[in-house]
Amino acid sequence: MNAKVFRVLEYDKVIRALEGKATSDPGRALCRALEPMTELSEIERAQTETADALTRIFQKGSLNFGSNKSLGMCLRSLEIGSTLSMEELLRIAGLLENTARVKNYGRSEKEEQAVDSLTEYFNCLEPLAPLSAEIRRCILSEDEMADDASPALKKIRRSMVLTGERIHSQLNSMVNGSARAYLQDAVVTTRDGRYCIPVKAEYKSQVPGMVHDQSSTGSTFFIEPAAVVSLNNQLRELELEEQKEIAVILADLSARAAEHTVELAENQRLMTQLDFIFAKAALALDENATRPVFFRDRHIRIRQGRHPLLDRKKVVPIDVELGQRFDLLIITGPNTGGKTVSLKTVGLFTLMGQAGLHIPALDRSELSVFTEVFADIGDEQSIEQSLSTFSSHMTSIVSILEHADENSLCLFDELGAGTDPTEGAALAIAILNHLHDRGIRTMATTHYSELKIYALSTDFVENACCEFDVETLRPTYRLLLGIPGKSNAFAISKKLGLSDEIIEAAKEQIDEQDVSFEDVISDLEASRVTIEKEQREIEAYKKEVETLKRRLQEKNEKIDQAKDRILREANEKARDILREAKEVADETIRVFQKAGPGASMKDLEKTREKLRGSIDDKNSRLSVSAKKEPKAPGLKPDQLKKGDAVRILSMGLKGTVSSLPDAKGNLFVQCGILRTSTNIRDLARIEEATVTAPGLTKSGGSRIRMSKSFSISPEINLLGKTVDEALAALDKYLDDAYLAHLESVRVVHGKGTGALRKAVQQHLKHIKYVKSFRLGEYGEGDAGVTIVEFK
Repeated sequence: MNAKVFRVLEYDKVIRALEGKATSDPGRALCRALEPMTELSEIERAQTETADALTRIFQKGSLNFGSNKSLGMCLRSLEIGSTLSMEELLRIAGLLENTARVKNYGRSEKEEQAVDSLTEYFNCLEPLAPLSAEIRRCILSEDEMADDASPALKKIRRSMVLTGERIHSQLNSMVNGSARAYLQDAVVTTRDGRYCIPVKAEYKSQVPGMVHDQSSTGSTFFIEPAAVVSLNNQLRELELEEQKEIAVILADLSARAAEHTVELAENQRLMTQLDFIFAKAALALDENATRPVFFRDRHIRIRQGRHPLLDRKKVVPIDVELGQRFDLLIITGPNTGGKTVSLKTVGLFTLMGQAGLHIPALDRSELSVFTEVFADIGDEQSIEQSLSTFSSHMTSIVSILEHADENSLCLFDELGAGTDPTEGAALAIAILNHLHDRGIRTMATTHYSELKIYALSTDFVENACCEFDVETLRPTYRLLLGIPGKSNAFAISKKLGLSDEIIEAAKEQIDEQDVSFEDVISDLEASRVTIEKEQREIEAYKKEVETLKRRLQEKNEKIDQAKDRILREANEKARDILREAKEVADETIRVFQKAGPGASMKDLEKTREKLRGSIDDKNSRLSVSAKKEPKAPGLKPDQLKKGDAVRILSMGLKGTVSSLPDAKGNLFVQCGILRTSTNIRDLARIEEATVTAPGLTKSGGSRIRMSKSFSISPEINLLGKTVDEALAALDKYLDDAYLAHLESVRVVHGKGTGALRKAVQQHLKHIKYVKSFRLGEYGEGDAGVTIVEFK
């Protein structure tokens, strides 16, 4: 592909980010050389390797290839029989040790684990452990050979130590004895690798030996005493022998390494390739990227794509498609709205995907293989500022038109800009039409209304816009397909303070047809916003319904479990009762059989009382729960009427009688918003408290019991009624409830659309004897109920 598009779409910045993820110099060099591929098989292989490396990172963590240093010169030296230095041999040892770690990382913990595309890389690595261990045994650092590298070297160094000790002993005896008065300092030093003592200049002739150096002032001579010349000569000879032996050891190690030059070169290649692959995976992990699906039909469908060079926390994801329903996409909208970013995102994703890199988008995003990607991005966001004039635009466009074919992807930013708007729009339409006729996949951004109309009136050409919030003067950066965008120049100018007079004058300069077209766009945009809002509300309702459904299902499951548990416990208790009864009966029979005809009646009576006490004790334990709550007196059907307050004994709930008992005693009781079927035997009447009516006068005092309260329910159900019907029923009910001196009542109106609730609450505001009203709380019916309190 052309190198220019790499700079324009900022592919080179992605490569620099990739380079930063590699951990070795050869790996970084491979990252720098990465370019998009055009063979689908190669792209799929590279994508598979990246995906498999990402999976391994998730499972085992990251991998470091830091010891993978270039061995090019070392291997060539070994091939021609040269001896390597200690530094070069340590580099080989480091590579082999790193190879062993990487190979161990690649081993499967489970034998049945599936083989992936990287398994062959790991299996082909040869750590050559004996060679690396031998190098580490012999060489301690880049400038130090171990004493145990060879027996000869160990012997030589032992002799050197002994000789050095003899020299020090001889010189120390001189420094601390006969020559002390002649010395500048009582120390032993070295000059040119030979041991000396610092002698004062005036006593130079008093110390026989060889002069090796003189101080800068001339006051001190460094003399090697004649007594240690022979020892120093021996030490020097030993040092030469040491260097020779080290050279022999290095030659031996080099010869061993030369036997494995092929394995070393292959290890170098595999380690570099693995470093490169894991760098791609690390970049994908950092960008939360996914593997795109590739096709040959030259279509693109990006789901929630994010530009990889923008802040992941701030960038707004976009959805883009091209090449299936339409092959030319025209993006419109105001400046700074995100048109250019959308354009670059599509182009950059194409380059990254074809280079084997994952893209920061949702999974199952779709890309196609293009042999070339051309981009003419000439605004201030472009890397090359020289593309800002019309002539440079045209030069670039002409080049694109000459080289592009049906397997190319063309991207144009502000097509036709920089010249007369009428001529620029005409040129832009002609260029796009030419590309459209040739079947070239194209995306272009523009401000021209003529291009919006062209997209609306031409088959396989689609409009898109970048959403802009005029109220806040900020773009939302959302890309909307199928909708032409507005430039919003007048609205933005007015918000920024431009006078209405100037704006109106500007509007008069616009053709009536253009105004109508912009108005249509505005209406479409308003409709779209409304529809999206309603869709979000519908989704919220769906989620709420699913949540309630799930909770109900969980509740039913708990009830079923509790039912099973209660039945199981009851069966166990019944079995225990039967067993104890059998034991008592058996015991009674045994006692009477044992007593015989001559038994004393007094003894039999004692035994009988004892057995009776045991039975009574068991009965008392079984009836503990019944004693806790006294049994309510039974009600008769003629004692109940609609509206009576009752308690359902088995459920512990309060409610009002909703229907009279049938022949079997079954009836309905309204408990809040729930209507429950029960039997008259399970009911107990709740006596209402005596109320005081200071506003009413009656002979015999003002404390009276209101018989009206016996027929007034504490709630009214308005479900299923129209607003007019509900308000009429509510009005009469509130009057009766107030006269019955109820403190508060419940108005059941349901949730629904909220229209009935609003009408009820609006009506309550105008009733003088209503003190306050509020929506029901949790357990009272929530927003489906209004609680009304009277004055």
